[in-house]
Amino acid sequence: MYPVPPRPETQGLTETYVGNWLAKHGSREKLVIASKVSGPARNNDSSIRPNHVLDRKNIRDALHDSLKRLQTDYLDLYQVHWPQRPTNCFGKLGYTWTDSAPVVTLLDTLEALTEFQRAGKIRYIGVSNETAFGVMRYLHLADKHDLPRIVTVQNPYSLVNRSYEVALSEVSQYEGVELLAYSCLAFGTLTGKYLNGAKPAGARNTLFSRFTRYSGEQTQLAVAAYVDIAKRHNLDPAQMALAFVRRQPFVAARCSAPFAGAAEDQRGKPAS
Repeated sequence: MYPVPPRPETQGLTETYVGNWLAKHGSREKLVIASKVSGPARNNDSSIRPNHVLDRKNIRDALHDSLKRLQTDYLDLYQVHWPQRPTNCFGKLGYTWTDSAPVVTLLDTLEALTEFQRAGKIRYIGVSNETAFGVMRYLHLADKHDLPRIVTVQNPYSLVNRSYEVALSEVSQYEGVELLAYSCLAFGTLTGKYLNGAKPAGARNTLFSRFTRYSGEQTQLAVAAYVDIAKRHNLDPAQMALAFVRRQPFVAARCSAPFAGAAEDQRGKPAS
């Protein structure tokens, strides 16, 4: 988890909080801790995270900073937050191809991650917001150059965003790269709390107008019908949405839910 909206003064605090808890309670070996290294700055993110490329130096710096904040000497899973190359992730449609030489290749990134895995600072490698091409390319390079294979891909997946099923679900099944699903409640949309133009106090879409990915007319119509089905059967629409994700054979775990999209006073309570 990370602060929303992102701000320089709060960036990395989640790792600091976890690290302080670990220092107090111990039991590191009982926990699975994952973190990420971000790709190039997106939109206005350059004020939060420098416009770094996914090369050895920047991966090393990001990893060491995470280990320091977490007060641990290794991570169970380290993921590339989004690709170095232009892709149609984060809800973007369409793809603009460029024939310019990449600043950093996937092989460069994988070799850097391999170095830190072999040094014992990373146990497993994963990717996030990736495409079927990207995942298969990582796997091809790993097999060709005797490097570790990625084991997970963390992408959005929910009842209103099933794009993972188009190509990546098949990759997961055949290649053993399982999905860590995020946005399982579609920014809270699948709870029904935004229907009919509602803007609940403290809710994510109320506080942050940039989260409009699931606010379209067709999505609202689908969610209204879905919530109606849940109510007619006396079921919680949020729990139904999470159960749908959990039952998919290519899903290893849900990420952040029910925390993602929950108001501050709701975190830790049943998804609603």
